[in-house]
Amino acid sequence: MKKFLLVLFLVADLGLYAQQSGKVVSFIINAKTLQNSGGENPNRKVSVYLPPGYDQPGKRFPVIYYLHGFMGTDSIYPQMKSVLDLAINRKKIRSFILVQPNQYTEFEGSFYSNSSLTGNWADFTAKELVEYIDKNFRTIANRDSRGISGHSMGGYGAIKIGMLFPDVFSSVYALSPGLLAFVKEFGPNSESFKEVSKVKTVEDLKKTYYPKVLVAVARAWSPNPNKPPFYCDMPFKYIGDSMVVDNAVLQKWNDNMPVYMVDKYADNLRRLKALKMDWGRNDSQRFPVQIGMLSQRLENLGIEHYTEEYIGTHGNKIWTTDGRVLNDLLPFFNDYLTFDSN
Repeated sequence: MKKFLLVLFLVADLGLYAQQSGKVVSFIINAKTLQNSGGENPNRKVSVYLPPGYDQPGKRFPVIYYLHGFMGTDSIYPQMKSVLDLAINRKKIRSFILVQPNQYTEFEGSFYSNSSLTGNWADFTAKELVEYIDKNFRTIANRDSRGISGHSMGGYGAIKIGMLFPDVFSSVYALSPGLLAFVKEFGPNSESFKEVSKVKTVEDLKKTYYPKVLVAVARAWSPNPNKPPFYCDMPFKYIGDSMVVDNAVLQKWNDNMPVYMVDKYADNLRRLKALKMDWGRNDSQRFPVQIGMLSQRLENLGIEHYTEEYIGTHGNKIWTTDGRVLNDLLPFFNDYLTFDSN
């Protein structure tokens, strides 16, 4: 019995010893693509997860680019590193690099879009950042070994950038992607557009949520340098209770919403190895509606993709041990990314 217990303890100790840990490094990029006249800082912090064994000679790794949501930053919290370590130790995914850039702006989100006012955030993500990472880290520098993902605003960004840059990214996973279409809380007859019509100062705007999102979006998609204090145009505005549509601005928004972009970029989407979207059953009303709209449009065009509803809210099962990143997103990229540099 004593020998059996001793062996048991030794096995347990070896199991603990075998648990490997990666590391997170951060740096600042002075982004040429983000030079702007809108007051945004072009110096962007980027955090990178490097897997266990990263320093082994001759090793190179695929890269997942992870885009944060509205009000988020690049911060890779301790639980995020723990989840990434756990994924490798549990063999959910082979060793990989994860990159998260900070795209927090004055109004709390870039929407990963090119803007004549705030900078070219899509180009920064897909071109300048990727070039920097490939030059300075031990990556497998080709599209088959690059995936892009994100949550909420970041899920929107992952779909849009994957759609625009199929030569850069081969696989896309969007967690609860937002602003795919004009629906529910962001529909023309929602309270959101009524509220933003009433806000007159930056200070008052920053006390809101939906109006602040709409201004951040408008500064990205329909900037107007001659229209203080927010320097942007809205597709819908209210005069009293009457809605007025600006068709020129509406077209600019349609040009940036994936549901309305699909026809133009269908061939690009067909080049992706895989595309997946998910959402929590108890998420707010707009997510299942807009994801359903996009999925239906993709299906009608014969574009292969996956969708999945799970039991959860907008953010309670993302970076948790029972969450989507560990159990769904990372295994997805394990299946579709190329891990062999040869």
